[in-house]
Parts: sequence; C-alpha cells; structure tokens
Amino acid sequence: MSDAHVRPARFSAEEWAARVQLAACYRIFAHLGWSELIYNHISLRVPGGDSGESHFLVNPFGLHYSEVTASNLVKVDTAGRIVGHSDWPINPAGFTFHGAIHATLPDAHCVMHVHTTPTLAVCCTQDGLSYTNFYAAQLWGKVAYHDFEGITVHLDEGRRILASANGKPVLLLRNHGPVVIGHSLAQAFSLMWLVQRACEVQIASQALGPLRVIPVPVLEGCVRDSLNFDPRFGAGQDAFAAMQRLIDRIDPGYRA
Repeated sequence: MSDAHVRPARFSAEEWAARVQLAACYRIFAHLGWSELIYNHISLRVPGGDSGESHFLVNPFGLHYSEVTASNLVKVDTAGRIVGHSDWPINPAGFTFHGAIHATLPDAHCVMHVHTTPTLAVCCTQDGLSYTNFYAAQLWGKVAYHDFEGITVHLDEGRRILASANGKPVLLLRNHGPVVIGHSLAQAFSLMWLVQRACEVQIASQALGPLRVIPVPVLEGCVRDSLNFDPRFGAGQDAFAAMQRLIDRIDPGYRA
C-alpha cells in the first residue's frame, strides 16, 4: 500500500513522508536493540515549515520505539512546545539539547541520541573513542566531547552541548551516551551505525590487549573514502533504505 492511501488529511504529503521515514527509523532502532525503554530520542525537521518557523517530529513519551507510528509522532517547535494535536506528551528532558541543536544549526535536520551499552561504555572511559578499528577510522576528525552535567533538563546545558559539538557531527556526552547530527535522517543513521560498531569493536579488542595504532594519514584517507559520507552513494540513504525494506517485511505497522 502506498503512503498516499493511508495519509491522514491533516498532514501534508511532505510531512507525511517525513513521518513515515522517522517512524521506520524508530522501528529500525528497536530491531537493532538500540531502544531504551521509553527514553531517548530521534528528532527530524519537518520539511517546509509555516511562515519560516521550523518544526520537528519526535517520539511520544510513554511509547516504546516499537509502538511509534507515523501518525502518533509529535510535532514540536525548538522549545519543545507541542504544535497541533497530540494524544501524547514528549519528554522535555530529552528534547533540551535536540531543540538547541535544531534551533542553531540550519543543516541539523536529524538528531539522534542513544544509551546502548557499547557506546555508553566508551563514553565512560577516560580517553573516549579509540581510532583503532575500521569503523572508528571513518569518524576521524568528526567527534567532539561534552562533560557530564547530570540529567539534561536545563536549557543552558543545551547551549553548552551545542558549543561542545563545535561543528562536529558526532558528540560523545561523557558518562552519558552519543549524539549524532545529520543533514538527513539517513546520514544520521549511518553515523550512529559507525559509532555503535566502532564502540562494539573497541570494547571487544581492548579486552585482548594493547590496541594497534592506525597512522593519521590512513585515518584521513578512510574519512575521504567512506561511502557513508559520499553523496554519489546516497550518503547513507542506500543503507537506510535497505533497513526500511527489512522493517517493511517484519514490522510494517509503523506506516499507520
């Protein structure tokens, strides 16, 4: 069934397409084991916008990622105020830094935050991400850090988190977990995939002994050659599309 057959009249075609894509992403995260009960967020800018004002879609607070659908996603402004009708609230603590990033960076169309065990474990280490494996090598020069300040409920920390990112697409919140910022949902997903895999391999390899250093020129070459950032290969769109097809086969209810 095409999206047009199920699109509620209150949503434009552009907004509905964004809703379907974001709902698919929540189901993909659930499938991959990246969900965290009812917590964490993936936020996506609504295409277009009314009178120049940007709005964003985020998960309803109280639902597991496997329960998120295109129609129950909540539309908010950069302050986290709900726009239009919603049967669900949002978690203002989680949207604090999402809103600050979206409001300040015009190209920050998608922001993702997770608490997966491998990524959070690396965020708890003194040295953070080690550029000693295939996945981490593709993130060379793209990672920043922000010191832990507690639960992110304060707007002023949102501004400090943004300053800590300093234009980097990956921000590791120390003792907390990663944040990725993408020009599109697909790009953000590919970045999060790299972060997750890099941390998984780092944890596994650290247990075996000293890690083998990769020379900086090789790291720089890996970033240049990574398909995850190459628009000729969709900058991650092809990989996201493959995962969405997988979800369509096993969990298509997200399109409702």
